[in-house]
Amino acid sequence: MAKEIIANIDVAETRVAVMEDGVLTNLFIERSEPVAGNIYKARVNNVLPGMEAAFVDIGLERNAFLHVADIRAQPLEGEEVVEWVDRGAIGERLRPGQEILVQVTKEPMGTKGARVTTYIALPAHYLVLMPTVNYVGVSRRIASEGERKRLRQIADRIRPEGMGVIVRTAAEGVDEKTLADDVAFLRQMWHRVLERARAARAPALVYQDLRLIRRIVRDLFTEEVDRFVVDSAEEFGRIGDLLGSFAPELRERLVLHRDEEPIFERYGVEREIDRALRRRVWLKSGGYLVIDRAEALTVIDVNTGKYVGKTDLASTILRTNLEAVGEIVRQITLRDIGGIILVDFIDMEQEEHRRRVMDALEAAVQRDRAKLHVIDLTGLGLVEITRKRVHQDLEEIMRIPCPYCEGRGRVLAPETMAARVRRELRKLAREAKGGAVLVEVHPQVAGLLFRDGAGWLRALEERSGKALRVKGREGLHLERINVVEAPTARELETAGTASKRMQYWMDREPGETISLAEPDPYYEMALAMAEAPPPREGFVRRVLQRLRPRNGGRTEGPRA
Repeated sequence: MAKEIIANIDVAETRVAVMEDGVLTNLFIERSEPVAGNIYKARVNNVLPGMEAAFVDIGLERNAFLHVADIRAQPLEGEEVVEWVDRGAIGERLRPGQEILVQVTKEPMGTKGARVTTYIALPAHYLVLMPTVNYVGVSRRIASEGERKRLRQIADRIRPEGMGVIVRTAAEGVDEKTLADDVAFLRQMWHRVLERARAARAPALVYQDLRLIRRIVRDLFTEEVDRFVVDSAEEFGRIGDLLGSFAPELRERLVLHRDEEPIFERYGVEREIDRALRRRVWLKSGGYLVIDRAEALTVIDVNTGKYVGKTDLASTILRTNLEAVGEIVRQITLRDIGGIILVDFIDMEQEEHRRRVMDALEAAVQRDRAKLHVIDLTGLGLVEITRKRVHQDLEEIMRIPCPYCEGRGRVLAPETMAARVRRELRKLAREAKGGAVLVEVHPQVAGLLFRDGAGWLRALEERSGKALRVKGREGLHLERINVVEAPTARELETAGTASKRMQYWMDREPGETISLAEPDPYYEMALAMAEAPPPREGFVRRVLQRLRPRNGGRTEGPRA
């Protein structure tokens, strides 16, 4: 399998793509200094026994979250040695104001702060040093039992007393001296961290993890990679120097991209990124996946689509599900989806077919470097997957919630808004203090309100004794209405005597009404645009034009 790493260095962002046989499998984007992996001297702010957690100040905008399971049983140098070493409740182990050493395991995301642990891990190219635990581990990606045994024995000999070591995939076939050099380097780094922690006052950063390019060189650039292509001559030189210090045999695989064509376009990465942001992902057979995000989970639905098969329905469903497995794992990895993932496979009646799909899924997830757990297939064809992530996923990095629908993907239909405006008008006719009320709505809503004439508004005026006006306003949100009250109909247009407020419908409490004491410049601009002769009239505008009084007045109800 041909494996390549493609790096695009830009002023605003750094992007790194991992390609396997020409297919994009991983994408990393960095736009600011990372937080994950950093070590801080933190100050405990709150201890919450009911949550078995504490919030600690590490100097960021929001406090970090520390769960009781992530608290060591022994303190370190530079920390306050108090009665917190027992394995009791969190209230017995931490107290507000206490200073402790923590490492970020999960970046701040959305409204949540970072997640931290007191179990420190310092990674190098071949090994990870864990100064706070006494443990030896070997990467599960090293398949050979003989090699695993050899590496475990070496790690046990070279690790510092009382500390733990994890042997990484890159260490396969590496001699003991090279691994011992890694341990010596990491031990010196740990001593520098402790020295900074002793001298610093919390909250303080005492160790900053590497930026993206160097993390890729450290964590991903191994013997499995055929080429590492980078489009920056400056970064090319830095990577070469870095490789010379610990993996000189990989320098010949480092390539500088010199073509004028952008590197991501040259290797087809831009096209794959666009696909990774789509809701629907097509399979080669004609089937497709639908990927939807909810607040608490991500749902992936498998569909046969255009694929009709050649033999029978069961075979068609099996082939679609098997093909979907590889693409599902690729999309999860590429988009860096974390948390709970629910996969809805097409229902399979035969137990053998279900087993084949699950075996294929278990094999496919082994390629994912993230911690991932697959729960068995249910009778309804549902598979629950949990996946740990450290950084923001692709969706969060490259997109923001839609400001129009607030991330819901749908808005109220114009017919729904028209019905609500009628009800609001009846309420305003009863409760308004002034003798005249003007309601501004989206033009589509205005067209629907007067589709069958203005008789309903005249009847409401007669019952209430108030002058009521309804007007379409260009540029107004479909779900929003603006209300203007005045003593008389003539004074509706006078800013000094009219009070104006705007009201939203979707997911807002009735009391969340915003009063505008000053004139709205956007209103005047939109009004001028609405009254200018358009180059081409659309359907809604033609409807509104028919509803205009023949004397040239604006779209509104009958005058008092």
